Amino acid sequence: MSDNSRSAYRDLVVWQKSMEFANSVIDLTEQLKTDRKHYRLVEQLEAAAASVPMNIAEGKGRFSRKEFKHFLFIARGSLYETMTLLDLFNIRTWIQPPAFDALQEHANEIAKMINGLINSIPNDD
Repeated sequence: MSDNSRSAYRDLVVWQKSMEFANSVIDLTEQLKTDRKHYRLVEQLEAAAASVPMNIAEGKGRFSRKEFKHFLFIARGSLYETMTLLDLFNIRTWIQPPAFDALQEHANEIAKMINGLINSIPNDD
């Protein structure tokens, strides 16, 4: 396997944007306006956000269109899980509306990109 094939996922704009998103979510968790007694929810938010680029990378590394598509579906599910947790954190006022709005906008952009990539992969594998 060449070096290029091992890092092919890094060339995907959706992976790059989902890495930025995950990093922003982790930054947010470090500034939450709640005590850490809700650590399980905080950890779940961090894990769900990190799972998006991880699944994109894992799928790309499978070298099969069918498996790549499968992992894109998983990445999209993790993105929606992250968005739901952000909704909950927003309702509980643990995050400020401007931060929530920015993350939701970023997540919506990533969701559109994942959906577009899923739709571009033929089902003939």
